[in-house]
Amino acid sequence: MHTVQEPMIVGIGGTVRPDSSSERALRAVLGAVRAHGARTELFTARDLDFAMYEPDLAHRSPSATAFLDAVRRADGVLISTPGYHGGLSGLLKNALDYLQDLADDDRPYLHGRAVGCIVSAYGPQAGVTTLTSLRSTVHALRGWPTPLGVVVDSTAQPFAADGRVADRKLAAQLATVAEQVARFATAEIRTVA
Repeated sequence: MHTVQEPMIVGIGGTVRPDSSSERALRAVLGAVRAHGARTELFTARDLDFAMYEPDLAHRSPSATAFLDAVRRADGVLISTPGYHGGLSGLLKNALDYLQDLADDDRPYLHGRAVGCIVSAYGPQAGVTTLTSLRSTVHALRGWPTPLGVVVDSTAQPFAADGRVADRKLAAQLATVAEQVARFATAEIRTVA
């Protein structure tokens, strides 16, 4: 009897402020993904503190190598970024630029992987603009953005002091993204197996 392995979902958060709303949203979605039977690995700002990406540089730092190895193993990805002036955080964009190192892999970049996109911004306009930018970047990396992308309006204070999602609508949206990534990742594993 053939059993399907648990999907591996990699979470990538791009803000240097610990316990930020974008990191809290990412942790909530990763928890929901685990409830769907997936394994997870989290990369936050301290894990993504790489030198600026240089395509021709042969050596990669241990942290960049760990990140690239995790994405290689990933069946799905979750990306959560603050919205800075209508775009991704520079830290996150730099980490995504490192995915160029996967160009010659059997599964290049984010090819064939569902990618849940989450943006936290001070107001909805910056969030929507950044979400569009993030989804475009995921497409350029050959990933499949999930049908639902989530914008967290940090002005609404959607999290309780303990980090739990306090806003029911946001909790439902984050749960939906988790379900979509987990289901698509499981479908991918079954297709490959």
